[in-house]
Amino acid sequence: MNIIHSHPVEELGYHFIEAKYLPKGKNEYYLRFQQCGSNIKYRELSSAEIETLTLNRNSSDNWKHILVSKDFNANLVRNCKFFGLVRIGKLEPLYREYHNLRMPVGLYNSTIISSDIGDNVCIDNVNYLSHYIIGNDVMLANINELACTDKAKFGIGVLKNGEVEKQRVRIEVCNENGGRSIVPFDGMLAGDAYLWSKYRDDEALLNKFLEFAQLQSDPQRGYYGRIGESTIIKNCRIIKDVNIGSDAYIKGANKLKNLTINSDADRQSQIGEGCELVNGIIGFGCRIFYGVKAVRFITASHSQLKYGARLINSYLGNNSTISCCEVLNSLIFPSHEQHHNNSFLCAALLMGQSNIAAGATLGSNHNSRSADGEIIAERGFWPGLCVSLKHNSKFAAFTILAKGDYMYELNIPVPFSLVSNDVSNNRLVVMPAYWFMYNMYALARNAWKYQDRDNRTVKIQHIEYDYLAPDTINAMFDSLALFSTLQVNEKGEALVQGWENNARPVVITKLAQSSEVFRRMIRYYGITQLLQHIRVNKFSDFTSFKSTMPSRISRSEWMNVGGQLIRTERIAFLKKQVKAGKFKNWDDIHQFYVSEGKTYAADKLLHAYTSLLEILQITGKQFSPEIFSGLLKEAVDTTEWMVQGIYQSREKDYSNAFRKMAYDNNEEMQKVLGRFEDNSFIKDQLAALDQLKKETRSLQRKWKL
Repeated sequence: MNIIHSHPVEELGYHFIEAKYLPKGKNEYYLRFQQCGSNIKYRELSSAEIETLTLNRNSSDNWKHILVSKDFNANLVRNCKFFGLVRIGKLEPLYREYHNLRMPVGLYNSTIISSDIGDNVCIDNVNYLSHYIIGNDVMLANINELACTDKAKFGIGVLKNGEVEKQRVRIEVCNENGGRSIVPFDGMLAGDAYLWSKYRDDEALLNKFLEFAQLQSDPQRGYYGRIGESTIIKNCRIIKDVNIGSDAYIKGANKLKNLTINSDADRQSQIGEGCELVNGIIGFGCRIFYGVKAVRFITASHSQLKYGARLINSYLGNNSTISCCEVLNSLIFPSHEQHHNNSFLCAALLMGQSNIAAGATLGSNHNSRSADGEIIAERGFWPGLCVSLKHNSKFAAFTILAKGDYMYELNIPVPFSLVSNDVSNNRLVVMPAYWFMYNMYALARNAWKYQDRDNRTVKIQHIEYDYLAPDTINAMFDSLALFSTLQVNEKGEALVQGWENNARPVVITKLAQSSEVFRRMIRYYGITQLLQHIRVNKFSDFTSFKSTMPSRISRSEWMNVGGQLIRTERIAFLKKQVKAGKFKNWDDIHQFYVSEGKTYAADKLLHAYTSLLEILQITGKQFSPEIFSGLLKEAVDTTEWMVQGIYQSREKDYSNAFRKMAYDNNEEMQKVLGRFEDNSFIKDQLAALDQLKKETRSLQRKWKL
């Protein structure tokens, strides 16, 4: 049965904090006054103002507990009920307008309990407003319930005084059984979530992470909800225990509970019609609208949920979009795209720059007798239409899966591969280096697109968007070592084992071509990084340039930590510092990310140089002007080959008969698709090629190569 308690009406609006949770010498308003931070000087109402308020059909349990600023206008408060201590700022005879919503300044037709209201606020038909601090110029219209409780956590996994561990909010990422659960906090980065979910065997590290998370928020009870200045909220049903930043726009939401909604003038967040969001943290500049359901979640800055998307027990990285889909128990690094209905993602770690096509069901089948499977995909993961995958599966960077139902678990260790389920021959076919040979336009344009669409204004983590980077280069080296052990038939194919959990053949195709492409791209990576080093430092000759290169160093191992590539040895250092108490909070870890980002260019240069020496099978002493000159020429040749691949892969969209059949003539096609000659990305690539040619010719003349 429902137990409904009764209390004296004169207590409504008071005793917000239970006496046992009040520090000695403090009253129930001590945290509220700390939070408010307002310069408004309040006064009691005059007898004339009380009379005006009464004539305007307002009521209060105690008019002495209604405090106002010197510019308060009692005529702008009508048909309101006040309980507890209510403080009201300046009210002027104006109306505010936002997106054709026009509201007079003032308080109308509302019940207001123990709240602070800033200057020139518009409040109308808020049926229940309780324990909120409302900033200047806020507009609130047609809200059923806007309330905050004494133990509100605002989506953060903190325990308030008197609570036990089972009451802590956790997000069960990567695995449905909760074995990789993390504790959310405001400002949590994808790197934080990854480190916490990854090292489950390191109890001391996990305890430190939990301690850091608890430090992110005060365990004291009695914090009020906040609505930042210039925020607009209209036509909503329930908003409970929600902190809202400035300049947010919330309209038509069904239920918002236990949330932090970050927003400011430069990074405005919006929540739209039909949304139901519970136990979450929403980053700056997010868009969530049209029937979204999200529970136990974090959306990092500038990400979007829309068109009925469901996000549950998941972390969504920066600059990502999910629409019309269901995502459960997943940790997703930045720049993820998932736009289509019937796309299902469950218990997955996607390490950035991924794109999930329509009809995909990833992780819907389990191999064990419990829901404890996982899918791990390094960056650039791209499953095609109606792909079905089974737990556990693992994919190297830039794996693309052709349309199909993959009945068995997969472990694809070779990057840039096309994976196909050859049903007619009952075999799995893997084509390494597919992207370079057949889809160069998409590969190059996506790298540009992700960089161009990175809207973060505070870039704590340095995200790597280039497809040629330490992680993919190392994977190419590993692939070449694997290829060297395989027996190749007359068709250029080889059989491998352990890539699919089944006895049927797994075939690698185009092995010789793939090997040569990988070697070529490793050399290209090396020389382009050296050229960037020369551009920055403007060396006068080869000798001065080479003197900056180390004589002895081995190729380093790297990890993708939330989209930021960090040397593995540095992550070991981080873990050691955390457990030793040298890093004392998450801010210290974030500063570590910043420091690693500052040294990334230099670290990447060393990795590129050692990779170049290794693929050339020479030592640093053997790296001569003649070899360097040859590499410059090869860099131009490779760039020409890549630009040609970009051109040809895009040109197919204009010459393919099945593409053209939708149009009666070329003019119609150009009106729909745009002129191929006007493609700005291809123009940029051609211009970059011309610039590289000029640069290498100039360098060869200047250094007398």
